[in-house]
Amino acid sequence: MTASTVITCLGIGVLAGVIAALCGVGGGVVMVPAFVALLQLPQKTAVATSLAIIIPTALMATTQNAKNGFVDWRVAAVTALSASLFAWFGADWMKAMSNTMLTRIFGTVLVIFGARMLWLGRA
Repeated sequence: MTASTVITCLGIGVLAGVIAALCGVGGGVVMVPAFVALLQLPQKTAVATSLAIIIPTALMATTQNAKNGFVDWRVAAVTALSASLFAWFGADWMKAMSNTMLTRIFGTVLVIFGARMLWLGRA
């Protein structure tokens, strides 16, 4: 890995960590497009790498959020169970999809949820 790649990865990490902590998106909203655009990773590799990074990121943010009393553990437990189960299957579904299809799904999800959040503006 070159020095410029390390610096790029560090910059992506800083931005992803801040966005993850502030928005709860796990940093994937930043990391996946950055890995594809700046590091020329294929979409599947970008998604898989982002998920691997989310583990320590989520642990750090959750520790702080729990300390501050912001975590609803009942909601977290039930949702984590279903999300974990279906993430297992989703990883296999990703294997069968093209990078182009995954990019389109990712972009569509971002646009739909982003527009909804902007439109409704709920706090």
